[in-house]
Amino acid sequence: MKSLLRHFQGDIAIWILTFILSFVSLLAVYSASSNLAFVYRNGNVLAMVLKHAVMIVFGFGLMYVVHKLPYRYFSALSLIALPLALLLLVLTLAQGNSIGGANASRWLEIPYLGVSFQPSAFAMVSLMMYLARYLTRNNVREMTFSETLLYGIGPIVLVCILVLPANFSTAALIFVMSTILLFVGGYPVKNLLKLFGVGLVGLGLFILTVKAFPNISNRVDTWVSRVEAFTTGDADPSKNYQVQKAKMAIASGHLLGKGPGKSMQKNFLPQSNSDFIYAIIVEEYGLIFGGIITLLAYVIFFVRLMSLITKTKDSFGQLLALGAGMGILLQATINMGVAVNLFPVTGQTLPLVSAGGTSIWIAFFSIGVVLSVSKALQEDSESQEEAEPKAETPDENPLNPVLHEA
Repeated sequence: MKSLLRHFQGDIAIWILTFILSFVSLLAVYSASSNLAFVYRNGNVLAMVLKHAVMIVFGFGLMYVVHKLPYRYFSALSLIALPLALLLLVLTLAQGNSIGGANASRWLEIPYLGVSFQPSAFAMVSLMMYLARYLTRNNVREMTFSETLLYGIGPIVLVCILVLPANFSTAALIFVMSTILLFVGGYPVKNLLKLFGVGLVGLGLFILTVKAFPNISNRVDTWVSRVEAFTTGDADPSKNYQVQKAKMAIASGHLLGKGPGKSMQKNFLPQSNSDFIYAIIVEEYGLIFGGIITLLAYVIFFVRLMSLITKTKDSFGQLLALGAGMGILLQATINMGVAVNLFPVTGQTLPLVSAGGTSIWIAFFSIGVVLSVSKALQEDSESQEEAEPKAETPDENPLNPVLHEA
């Protein structure tokens, strides 16, 4: 058993949390997909769950491989991953706004596998790796805003521009994560304020352009209606249908829940196995076992991540772990916040729990990066312990004359 556990290096708490959330995911997706199975799989729920299970197994395999890599490799990898992500984002936009009436500018279909690939998720983690490299290789504290514009701010703006037409919430999430990483990396606050100004102006110009030329994007009206419904508390089902059903699911779950598979609102929530899976978990397992324990898992992950960052001495390792782990935490916070009506509807899934395509793999990849940094910290600690000379202890034999030497 010990020989087997030696292969799983890094923070053991993060390993355990990942296994727990993946197990919860299988139970929740199995229950929440029953209504969708009649729409897409002729009622075959098992096929949907098996597909999700395969995605999780491959995700664990990816996480294992990634955590074995020295984390410094991700510095060079970012120079390949970020241009590739930008290319994939361009391809998603080029295929048009919709296919069969559904928004299709968020993902690409992988041929022969029947799996959707969301380039924005890949772009998010690629950008975080690149920014970690950029911040540790440049003295941004002494650089002006214009000096960082090309290689520092430019990639952030470019990624957000390519993601924004299809997915405002993800573009906003990437922008916020980037500014947090820049702040932690020592980027001057005055330059961050300029970046926020550029972001607000860019968003305003985009909205005005779409209003003038609606063919550019079909999402702006959706964003506006969601924000209006949230800020006004509109109970009109035509405007706030998903939130109303999610609140009903959470309220009917009470403290202990209705029991596994006994959710009623999964039959009415359009995204019951992805965007609103947290509401289904609370309805079936209750506020205590479903709501609080799921939330607690992400809180523990946050604590372990902060502990890792504070103990890591290398700046690149700190920023890399922060960039990789922060995306999971922010996305989870937004997803659960939407379910309890703390945020407007965004379309963000619950990492490691929601059903999805390759976005699941991106979450496992991100955790693998965090574990890679954690593994290096453990190895450094072990090597220091071996290098430290053992303290000399006096011989307990009272006849030994050395014991009484001055």
